[in-house]
Amino acid sequence: MTPGQPPAEWTELLAWWDEQLHGLLAELADPAAPAWLPWGRYPGTTGSWARRQAHEAAIHRLDAEHALAGSADPSAVPSLVFGPAFAADGIDELIAWILPTRAKWDQFAVSGSVLVHAADAGRMWRVVLHPGQPGTIDPVTAAFEADVTVAGTADAVYRRVWGRPSHASVTGDVRLLEPLAAP
Repeated sequence: MTPGQPPAEWTELLAWWDEQLHGLLAELADPAAPAWLPWGRYPGTTGSWARRQAHEAAIHRLDAEHALAGSADPSAVPSLVFGPAFAADGIDELIAWILPTRAKWDQFAVSGSVLVHAADAGRMWRVVLHPGQPGTIDPVTAAFEADVTVAGTADAVYRRVWGRPSHASVTGDVRLLEPLAAP
């Protein structure tokens, strides 16, 4: 057998496949292991890849479930609920990691503050917007008087910030959410 080439025999192929799989998992097991990423803000680690791919898969799974249900009603997919820690991480990924690098901030002329509150995860974010500039995004520990608030369970807020059907409560000037739309 040539290195890197799978064996031709089925029984040997299964063993080879298992060996390749275990090797790959061993490489990915250490979330601090260095890895190339196309996103400059993310730490260059396998953990960053795992995080990005987990949320990518979760959001597309949600899309597929709604397509299968034939409905955009948030209640159409009751069996798919994201846990508070995972959902809050997905909110943080969009709000604090992806949106700040958005190249088109100059197209937004809105000004004001946004409170994003994932109640069951105990997490809140403050986003302050100024016309034509990237928003400033900070985690906060207490609610504040915001121009618009997105609140609910982490699952509901996760779905809302990623532009998916959601039961999150949105109050205030919804125009301020346009710059925060998921890419």
